[in-house]
Formats: sequence, structure tokens, C-alpha cells
Amino acid sequence: MRTQSIPHERAGVFNAPLNWHGRYVLARHASLLIAGGVLAAAFLLLNLYLANGFGYDDLASTAAGATALALAAMGQTIVIIGGGLDLSAGAVISLANALVVTQMGPSAGSQIAWSVVGILAGGGIGAVNGFFVVKLKLQPVVVTLATMFITQGTTLLILRQPGGSVPAEFSSVLAGDALGGWMPMPLVVIGVALLIWAWIRNSRLGMQIYAVGSDESAAGLKGICVTKTRFLGFVLGGCFYGAAGVFLTAQTGSGDPLIGASMLLPIFVASVLGGTPLGGGRGGCVGSVLGAFTVTLIANILLLADVSTYFSTVVEGGVLIAAMIGNSLMEDSVLKRGLKNIFARRKTQGRSAVKPVIAASHEDISKPALKLFKQNGWPSRSWDTAFIKLVGPAYVGLVLIALLTAVLFRSSFQVGDYVGSVLMLSAFLIVLAAGQGAVIVSGGLDLSVPNAISLAGVLLTGLADGSNSAALWAVPLVLGAGVLIGVLNGVGVHLLGISPFLMTLGMNGVLQGLTLVFSNGSPTGLAPPALRWLMTGHIGGVIPVLPMIGIFILVVTALFHRTVYGRRLFSIGSNAIAARFAAVPVGRTLIQTYAFSGLCAALVGVMSVGFTGQAFNDMGEPYLLTSIAVVVVGGTLMSGGKGHYLGMVGGALMLTALATLLSGTTLPPAARNVIYGLVVLAAVIGMRDRSRR
Repeated sequence: MRTQSIPHERAGVFNAPLNWHGRYVLARHASLLIAGGVLAAAFLLLNLYLANGFGYDDLASTAAGATALALAAMGQTIVIIGGGLDLSAGAVISLANALVVTQMGPSAGSQIAWSVVGILAGGGIGAVNGFFVVKLKLQPVVVTLATMFITQGTTLLILRQPGGSVPAEFSSVLAGDALGGWMPMPLVVIGVALLIWAWIRNSRLGMQIYAVGSDESAAGLKGICVTKTRFLGFVLGGCFYGAAGVFLTAQTGSGDPLIGASMLLPIFVASVLGGTPLGGGRGGCVGSVLGAFTVTLIANILLLADVSTYFSTVVEGGVLIAAMIGNSLMEDSVLKRGLKNIFARRKTQGRSAVKPVIAASHEDISKPALKLFKQNGWPSRSWDTAFIKLVGPAYVGLVLIALLTAVLFRSSFQVGDYVGSVLMLSAFLIVLAAGQGAVIVSGGLDLSVPNAISLAGVLLTGLADGSNSAALWAVPLVLGAGVLIGVLNGVGVHLLGISPFLMTLGMNGVLQGLTLVFSNGSPTGLAPPALRWLMTGHIGGVIPVLPMIGIFILVVTALFHRTVYGRRLFSIGSNAIAARFAAVPVGRTLIQTYAFSGLCAALVGVMSVGFTGQAFNDMGEPYLLTSIAVVVVGGTLMSGGKGHYLGMVGGALMLTALATLLSGTTLPPAARNVIYGLVVLAAVIGMRDRSRR
């Protein structure tokens, strides 16, 4: 008997009622209509700013500016539809750019060959991501973040600084005119990419990608090879990133090893604007292309309106958050369910009803949550086996690295100086690990940390400007700003139902723009002398901040593992639904957790200013990977619910010792990124193995 094929729109909704299918398709097309409407509104607004209206030259310029973003957003969309996400997109674009610029020759054969190599290089990175995510069951966020740093380091080894060029014919073929005065070539490139997507979408593989992203278990029951499908989704996404890098090289005509770094936020903005929600099974590349053109038009509008370019990331981050709120209002979303519950409670106000019990003591927590706490609290014995397995590896790694450093640099190695240096440099990561670690234990992630640090540092030097008296009110104000940033993140994650990844990524973009706006692109001012002394002075040979860090460690350890808040935190990370049934105030706890993360990030910004004496716009960038790395290396599970702060402290000490060792070698800084990425992957694999035993 012949079975009827299942179109991709119904993938993962097998045997669903027809009326449900109709609503689903309507919702899917509604997203496209909204994306088209936003694009039309942006186009009309841009047309108002143009003296002679939107002409062919404007079309060609807009298409050239949007094509690379559109190709990359299509790749991200395919990965998201399959149930994943990819932070390595911008780094892959840079890698393709570096390969093409450094290797392409003047002949047509060389141009074609290296264009293909650039695309396949992206596919190769996608295959690496797919292997770790699909085969080893690791979290896409941490895997793609690690491969992002590895790819960035590799790119810098290929092309250390901007430069190089490609043949003029290559640029003309991809970024010139297809039909002089009628059709720009970038539109043809997008058209070809959409045809490829249409073929993929209507193929068996396309149907399977939608099915796996919609419901992995149901897809498996239907005989779909889930691992193979998700793996190929990452590979296809990587190929589109590589194509974006090849086109961007043709458009600019030159190379830049960091050319894709600033594209990560716009890529997600374009995907979300196009109606592709995080979670999988829905969306499409047509909407992502519309989103890419919308982002480009908005940038052009800001330029014509004489708005500072510093506001661009503010707008991009704000648009991403707004688009996520819009997606949350779709059927069966967290935000919509919350609104329904609010209206339902209003209707029942004044009626006899059982009020929820708010947990205020450890007796209110369910037995499973209490058992989980005991596994993550203080060890019951001095050599508790579970505690040692959780915390021990980071300290073992620290000792091994210290011994290796002593052997390699025995002629100049001084134990006292080495210990003091490691303790001082690790102080920043110890503080940062507390906030990021709390968020990860709760099952989330805070990607706004880098620019929260930068904004705090720029605010402090701008407000205090070397004055101790001004620092008395400037420091609390800066720390309060960090708390506010965290509260906004928590509200977005819990109340608005936005993914922690996208909420904090959008916030990071907003904070980057605000930092540039406040400093006008060039931070001014100096650190207060008292703060400088606190971070670099000496009392009896001891830096004043170190005893304070010791107190901080004791306080945070007690907070995580000896308080009601800590028990709530671990229970939410283990199972948020079970925690809610156990009367744990999930929303309040999550908002407090993100607020704590914002406070820690701001505190690191203040400490950094005291250490260096001044602030920089990108002073927080090095902490993007390391803030997560110290938590993972310290034995904390990325999916939440398991970890110990003393392990995170060990992770901070270990990575600082590793950085100290690498700084004494002849390895270029780019190679250190590769090593850091490999260390994170190894730590995540190790945690994955221990969690399964």
C-alpha cells in the first residue's frame, strides 16, 4: 500500500487534526507577512529620506550590503529549524574571507576553486559543530562558542591583519551588475540561494529537518535518522556561512580576519525578524532574507538621518528583543500563556481560591530538590567522593599546569611571584564566575557580560575621572547599573519568555552601543587613586584586593550552598517545572540570579579600571569565552542543576595559570584562542561523561 508523503509544514505534527494544521500554516505565513510588512515600512521610511526617491543605484547598494547577511542568516535559519543554534557563524565568514584573499589567483579556475574551498571550509566547521552536538550530545551554545574561538584563532594565523586583495573580475562577477542598469548581481546571488533552499526544503532532507526540529522523538518514531539529519543541518548552515564570506570578499575586494565578528548579532536579528523562533521546526529562509534587507535598510535610514553609527548596535539589539517578544505572542508561547493566566486570575479575584504557597524555608522545598541540594552543598565528609569528583579536576589541572610552568621556566620561576600573579589575575574571573555560574546553574546563559563590563568601566572613569570623592557615589551607581541590566535580562527571560541566549545577546548589543554613545567612541577619565591602590598597592606584601576576594569566595559559597536561595537555584536548574510544583518562586529567583550576574559583571568592570587605570570600549571582550569556560572547567553542567562554586574558583585559577604559561611561550595570541577553545570542549566532554555515569 502506498503511503502519502508528508509535506514539511506538517513535519513533527504527524496525524494532527486538519484544523490544527490550518492554524499552524496560517501562523507560519503570518510570520512571513509580518516580515514583509516590516521590510515595506523600512523601505517607505528610507524613501522619504532620499531626495530623488529609491533608484537603481540605491537598489544595487542595498542589495550588495544585504547579501552577505542574507546568506549567513539563511544558514543560521537552517540550523535553528533543525533544533540548534550556531555562534560560530561570524568566525566562519572571517575564515572564508581569509582563505580567499590569501590563496586566490588571477585565473578563472583559481577563482572558482577557492570560492568552493571557502564554502566547503564553512561546511567543515559545521561538521565539527554537528559532531560534538549530535554525536556527543553537547550543548550547541558552548560547542559553537568554543569553535568560534578556535576558528577565529585559525583565521588570525592565516591572515594576521587586514590586507590583501582579490582580482577585480571576481568582484565584478559577484558584486557587479547582472544586467546593466536593470539587475544587480547580488540579487541574482540571493535568487540562486533561495532556489537552493527551495530544493532543500521540498526534498526529503528538508522535511526531515523540519520534523526533527519540531519533535525529535516523533521524528525518530517515524524512522527518521535524527543524528544524521541534525548533523547535515549544521553542515548546510556552515556552507551558507562560507558562501557569505566568499561574497563579502568579492564585495569588499580585500581581507580582514575580523570581518565577520560584528555580524553575529545582525544574523540572529535577520533570522528572528524573518519569523524563525528559537526551538526548531518552524520558519524559513525567505523570511530571513527579508529580515536581512530590513536590517540593512534600517542601517541606511540611521545613516541618512545623521544618527551616530554608535547607535547601530543599540538598534540591532533592540530590534532582536522586540522581534522575540513578537514571536512570544504566537500560539502556545510562554508570554501568551502568562497573559492568559493573568486575565484568568483577574476573573477569579475575590472568589474563594487556594493561594499558592511561597517557599520561605528549606521545608517548603520538595524532597527531590532537597536531595539535589545535598549533592551540590557542603560535603558531608571531608573526603566526600561526589564532591571531589565535581570540584577536584580543576585543582588537579591547576597543579599540573603550575608544575609544567616551573619546569619550562625554572631559571626565572619564583614561587612567591608566581602564586601572587595567578591569584591577582584570577580575581576577575573568580568574581565573574559567581554571576555567570549562578545563571548557568539555573539553566540559562548570560552573553551580556562582555559589554556590561565595558559599560561599567567607561561609566566609572567618565563619572569619577580620577576623583576619590566622586568615586563614593560613582561606584555604587555603576554597580546599580549592573543590577538593572541583570534585572532587564531576567524580566525578558522569565516574564517575556525570551530565550536566555537571544535576550542576553540582544542586551549585549544594546550595551555595546550605549558604551560607544557615552564615551563618544573614545573613553576619557582615569581611575580614582583609592581604587588603583586597592587593585595594585601592597600591605605587608599583599595586594589589598586579595583578602577581599577571599571573603567574596566564602560569602558566595555560603550563598550557593547554604541558603534557601541556593536550594531554589539548583532545583530550578535541575527541573524548573518540578520546582514550580514544589512552590519554588521560579520567576523571582531567576530575576534575582540575572541581577546577581549583572552585579558581578559591573564589579569586574570596576576592578579592571582599578587595575589598568583607565577604561576601554572593548575591555570586556576577552571575558566572553572565559566567563563560561571557568564555570565549565570548574565542573558545572551547562544544562544546569549541578555544580559547585569552589569548583568554579578552581576553574578560574586553572585558566589563569594556563594563560600565564602561554604568555611565556612564543605562541602567537591567535594560537591561545585555539587552545582556550579546545580546553572548553575537553571540559564539556568530560562533564558529559561524568553526568552519564
